[in-house]
Amino acid sequence: MGKYLAASLLALTLAGCGQGSGGSSGSETSAENSAYPEQVFWGDTHLHTSNSVDAFGFGVRLGPEEALRFARGEEVTATRGLKAKLKRPLDFLVIADHAEGLGATRRLFEAPRIGVKMRNPDLLRWYDMMHESPEGSLKVTAEIIEGAASGNLPESMRDQEANKEGTKKVWNDHTGIVERYNEPGKFTAFMGFEYSLLPQGNNLHRVVMFRDGKDKADQVLPFGSMQPNAAPEQLWNYMANYEKTTGGKILAIPHNSNLSNGLMFEMVGPNGGPMTAEYAKKRARWEPIAEVTQIKGDSEAHPFLSPNDEFAPFGDAGWELGNLTMGIKTEDSMHGGNYIREALKRGLAIEAKTGVNPYKLGMIGSTDSHTALATGEEDNFFGKHTGNEPNAKRAMSSQNLGRNSGRFGWNYLAGGYAAVWATSNTREAIFDAMMRREVYATTGPRMQLRLFGGWDFKADDLSGDWVKAGYGRGVPMGGDLKDGKGAPTFIISALKDPMGANLDRVQIVKGWTDASGDLHEKVFNVVWSDPDKRKLTGGALPAVGDTVDIAKASYENSIGAPELQTVWSDPEFNPAQKAFYYVRVLEIPTPRWVLFDALRYGVKLGPDVKLKAQERAYSSPIWYSPKG
Repeated sequence: MGKYLAASLLALTLAGCGQGSGGSSGSETSAENSAYPEQVFWGDTHLHTSNSVDAFGFGVRLGPEEALRFARGEEVTATRGLKAKLKRPLDFLVIADHAEGLGATRRLFEAPRIGVKMRNPDLLRWYDMMHESPEGSLKVTAEIIEGAASGNLPESMRDQEANKEGTKKVWNDHTGIVERYNEPGKFTAFMGFEYSLLPQGNNLHRVVMFRDGKDKADQVLPFGSMQPNAAPEQLWNYMANYEKTTGGKILAIPHNSNLSNGLMFEMVGPNGGPMTAEYAKKRARWEPIAEVTQIKGDSEAHPFLSPNDEFAPFGDAGWELGNLTMGIKTEDSMHGGNYIREALKRGLAIEAKTGVNPYKLGMIGSTDSHTALATGEEDNFFGKHTGNEPNAKRAMSSQNLGRNSGRFGWNYLAGGYAAVWATSNTREAIFDAMMRREVYATTGPRMQLRLFGGWDFKADDLSGDWVKAGYGRGVPMGGDLKDGKGAPTFIISALKDPMGANLDRVQIVKGWTDASGDLHEKVFNVVWSDPDKRKLTGGALPAVGDTVDIAKASYENSIGAPELQTVWSDPEFNPAQKAFYYVRVLEIPTPRWVLFDALRYGVKLGPDVKLKAQERAYSSPIWYSPKG
């Protein structure tokens, strides 16, 4: 199988371009729509540039243009002077700068001091701190985040009307750049922003993404959370008004639910009472997908909620301690509203009571990088913000946002990416695929994952045109299964990242609600590498092994499999029970970015630092509902 070596450990990036697994290859891609989705397109829906109030404060000086050039595969110079380039370009990008204070710290920094003193004396201290040192700028950013969480930002920052003209200029300049870099069939650049609701430090952020171009996006300004009694419903109303007045289309993507302290996926409505069908319908309408994995941890599952899932704790170290600002610690009772798997189960329970499932969510990954660099690669990780762009201290440095948080650089994941099955690399096709939830998440590697559900799939379907059969006789990931004969059957196919590690196993995660309304889940191992030696016993599967060489930050593809396929039927199917099924794919163990750093800089890491991991992919679910 060959050997993966960290041949460029002394280089901070790896040059080269290439085609993502099943994805586009730049100029070879056609903007013509295929009959059904034949390609997977890779992108990042959550990237910040110097227009974000916090990213600029953290130190980033790269703007939207550099971000788009980098995502397209060009080499750029990062804020701290290092050359940065993706090994493979992305197919699409959403720059999602914070709506709140869009461009504000940059404008403050660039303003004449005398003007700041005369017009905004309450901001003069921040102005001086930002100009004194990078450390002062970081402190300003921490104070801004704390102020947003507590509602104590200066009035001059909260006054949206006073800042309207400045915001409009930044937005119109931004949309112009995005429009210029959008090339249908080659690279798709989306308009977007982040709505950053942060009550008491609890993360209720959403990325807002437009299907449309500059002509429609310029008819509105990004909608922020600095409203009286701010709540997601205000955002949804803004989105509904946008579609009504412009004829465009828009969606929202919740993210970092792991830092919401249980508020992202509640069982109750916004007033604390039972969730109504109207509220559930509105949420489902505007939020078809969720970001399940990113730099600030993984939100798929938690061992408290899924004690029988040996792979549930992934990337949770440090992030499970509290909310975003660490102002409120996380208690076990909060985990249910923090994780996507539990949200999917809760959706079934709410649907049983209201007739509407508010949490019928597809799954994607993205970076949430605040460097303008959409890097999701372990050996090419440019950090969460400029303070932890590649340097000898970043792994062990405290990430405290002004508090002693117990979080360190090594707690960051290298990122995540969004994979979209679409009929072409265009705004319309990719957006529409997200609306129908034909998407999946990875923690960075570009595995190719397919899932179809139906009632009559057989093993020999895999020897023919099984993709055509999947669309013709079933539904893809994100779809709905209605009553059929017998138990549902699923076509599952997983291919390794062609530039990455072999696969360990493929699992089906099932959730359901019984006649009493109780919620259940079960993880099934459905296909795995080396089946002659690794036998399933009582549902448990022996570990795949571990070839990671700590001394070299390398691994061998001498274990695992390049491809895993199967047709699986639910052995415990009950036609009277609502259920969902999604696929989780695990790679063999590989080195994490901190191990590459240790060799690159000769640094000593702490005993708690996780040096390797089993990267993974999560498909969007397929839902089953009985008749009636």
